[in-house]
Amino acid sequence: MRTTDVRIWDVRAKSRRGKDTFEVRWVVAGREVSRSRRTKGLADKLRSRLLMAQEAGEQFDTETGFPPSMAEKPPALTWYAFAQEYLRMKWPHASPNYRDEINEALTGVTKALMPKCPGRPADMAMQRALRDWAFLLPGPDERDIPPEARAVLDWIAGNSPPLADLADPVVMRGVLDALKLKLDGSAAAGETVKRKRKGLVNALSYAIERGEFTENPVKAVSWQKPSRIVAVDPRVVANPKQASNLLDAVSYVGGYRRARGRRLVGMYAGMYYAGMRPAEAVAVALPDCHLPEEGWGLANLHRSRPTAGKKWTKTGEVHDDRGLKNREPEEVRPIPLPPPLVAIWRYGIDTFGTADDGRLFFNERGGLVGSSTYSRVWAEAREFGLPPELVKSPLADRPYDLRHSALSTWLNAGADPTEVAERAGNTVEVLLARYAKCLHGRHVVANKRIEDLLLEYA
Repeated sequence: MRTTDVRIWDVRAKSRRGKDTFEVRWVVAGREVSRSRRTKGLADKLRSRLLMAQEAGEQFDTETGFPPSMAEKPPALTWYAFAQEYLRMKWPHASPNYRDEINEALTGVTKALMPKCPGRPADMAMQRALRDWAFLLPGPDERDIPPEARAVLDWIAGNSPPLADLADPVVMRGVLDALKLKLDGSAAAGETVKRKRKGLVNALSYAIERGEFTENPVKAVSWQKPSRIVAVDPRVVANPKQASNLLDAVSYVGGYRRARGRRLVGMYAGMYYAGMRPAEAVAVALPDCHLPEEGWGLANLHRSRPTAGKKWTKTGEVHDDRGLKNREPEEVRPIPLPPPLVAIWRYGIDTFGTADDGRLFFNERGGLVGSSTYSRVWAEAREFGLPPELVKSPLADRPYDLRHSALSTWLNAGADPTEVAERAGNTVEVLLARYAKCLHGRHVVANKRIEDLLLEYA
């Protein structure tokens, strides 16, 4: 409502916390309104504007206390405040890994937007405060956080530019360029850059929904996207003999009695012989398998348990519990199991049994096998199973490389790419772009065939 029932009082001096301020007071429809200024001159200026509006016959708003000509504009929405709002909107419905990606993207953009001015915290300090406290739920205002992190976040909140600044192509280009770099200034991986940019695009799409922009500001900047599919380094691909030696070597890790490696041989074998992803192999359960005494078996995969981290999962557990990658939550992917793999799995079940929920592979306490565990065991197995010159090479450097080796082997064996893609849970496009690599030492076979052909015409 608006009214002309307005009385404007004289400026009065006030002292608060040892500092003098000057207060302008007026009454609108019986409700007192006041504003303080640092100097008497500024206070007199405000009072004069109020008197001029009153003399001009303007009606004062009974809620704000101001005439239309002096309506106070709400403070501009900053990027940091918007980012926290966006996080609260997305968090409840996001998977653990997607929560991590949102956090990563918002952290990168926030650091890039912070002004280079005196008092600016170090990039590493901002990285830790934003990743560990700002862009997680509950938020930083809903829990106790270390004083050093609180100081960094208070600085960021006080220095964050308005969200509207991202409409400036110069500002946006600076942000996108910053997303291409690691903390040490070196170039980030293409997949990392693409993931962060996608997070920024999604956040600004929400800003469009709020009416902050009419179109996504990212589109105003010409930007070269990283390659969509990254080819596998052929040096990581193991041939069947090398893979067999490595699987044998796993059984020696931890000694015979502790059986730290022996109980995981079948898990690595699933990655190599069946092309499983590590998170799929971790989740394999006996009820989903057909393991005959002879011949091929079958595993109906429908579950994966990727390591996500306690701060990302809804349950507070380290592992997420989800369906298969790039598939609907309830979709099943049947995978034929070669006889050697069936034999290895049957031996493991006879020797160690299964976990309470039927999983074939578990740690000494019966729990899920963590990525740090199977990575450490694999690193030790490489020391046992490879000659010194190959231990120092990229050959089968990570457990995931067993999957690369499996798919490359199938393709080199002449298997139909469509069938290989179906077993692997990929598209044919991704399969041929990533996995159609020669086996380690395959060039020797090719060279021999070429040499024999040339000798025929010599």
